[in-house]
Amino acid sequence: MRAELTQGLIDFLKASPTPFHATATLAQRLEAAGYQPLDERQPWQCEPGGRYYVTRNDSSLIAFKAGTRSPLEGGLRLVGAHTDSPCLRVKPQPEMQRHGFLQLGVEVYGGALLAPWFDRDLSLAGRVTFRRDGRVESQLIDFQAPIAVIPNLAIHLNREANQGWAINAQNELPPILAQIAGAEPYDFRALLADQLSREHELTADIILDFELSLYDTQPAAVVGLHGDFIAGARLDNLLSCYAGLQALLAADDEQSCVLVCTDHEEVGSTSCCGADGPFLEQTLERAFAAGEDLVRITQRSLLISADNAHGLHPNYPDKHDGNHGPKLNAGPVIKVNSNQRYATSSETAGFFRHLCLENEVPMQSFVTRSDMGCGSTIGPITASRLGVPTVDIGLPTFAMHSIRELAGSQDLEHLVKVLTAFYNSAELA
Repeated sequence: MRAELTQGLIDFLKASPTPFHATATLAQRLEAAGYQPLDERQPWQCEPGGRYYVTRNDSSLIAFKAGTRSPLEGGLRLVGAHTDSPCLRVKPQPEMQRHGFLQLGVEVYGGALLAPWFDRDLSLAGRVTFRRDGRVESQLIDFQAPIAVIPNLAIHLNREANQGWAINAQNELPPILAQIAGAEPYDFRALLADQLSREHELTADIILDFELSLYDTQPAAVVGLHGDFIAGARLDNLLSCYAGLQALLAADDEQSCVLVCTDHEEVGSTSCCGADGPFLEQTLERAFAAGEDLVRITQRSLLISADNAHGLHPNYPDKHDGNHGPKLNAGPVIKVNSNQRYATSSETAGFFRHLCLENEVPMQSFVTRSDMGCGSTIGPITASRLGVPTVDIGLPTFAMHSIRELAGSQDLEHLVKVLTAFYNSAELA
């Protein structure tokens, strides 16, 4: 079971270099399990016992199934995660030709750790919008091959490098794509048109626009002397998306269950498809009920906001509160913040603890040091928009927001087990 889940996660990460690809991969796996796609532009006819999913912006997805028990009686079991990760995004007019090298202008998306992006074999993926035969179309592309690199400056030319230096995103992050001769301007859009032709056999009249991200081509892997860890890109937060998907597919038919995987969490969630937008509320209104009935359902429901937690790093133990240092491979972490950066309450935390105890899943707690700031999640945002009771949890990881993060290889099984039990739970209080 553990090895199968781990390999499934590795495959999922490889297939999902961008939020667009993650959403497409989730949709493919849901359809293979009998979930029907819904179009927001068309009327919906959701039947009791039905299984459905809907996407928005090609980068956010909500999947749900109507249980045999009425949600007016039993509420909804919701699991929330996000599809985006910090990365380098290509600028609209990215061509840079400097000293015989072709480079791309990039913009930092989210709170990325920048130093690990140097000296990596990078590829490019995302969504391209183009005109073909007079119609505007969009398509996902993934170069897959390592086509770019951001070389470090040699220590001989930067003697202070190991004492730390401020990375200038404008000057130091443009990746090198090729060495070129002459000064003839390079057309990046021609490269995208060629990729569309090779990958999808499409001939675009003109490339209109694109949303493209660089990513590390090194695949995720099980690492460590005893295989204790999973190392890979975008564990924050595709790990939770994958765990939520596995739990939803394993859930029985009694309770009404929802999986929410939204984009733009790393930049505040304020978008039409982000957690601070209307996507979830509009979907629930169309799928289950509106007005007073939706309020009644919501107050019988619970959201588990699943987003990675900071594990206790052996080289930096002083970065944690002495009583709240989550360990890798020791189970999910309940995240608490009295200033509501996490939406956990004593009641929602109590229920999650009960769920873990009932299913023999180890659990831990995290509170940030009182002299340090605290990040946030989709939990408080969704709770404030929808009014749903929420608990923030996550698996402990190292190197969060790096190009390559690290999680415990045993924890994925713990998370899938408790989320499956949550989807099947008869009572939420």
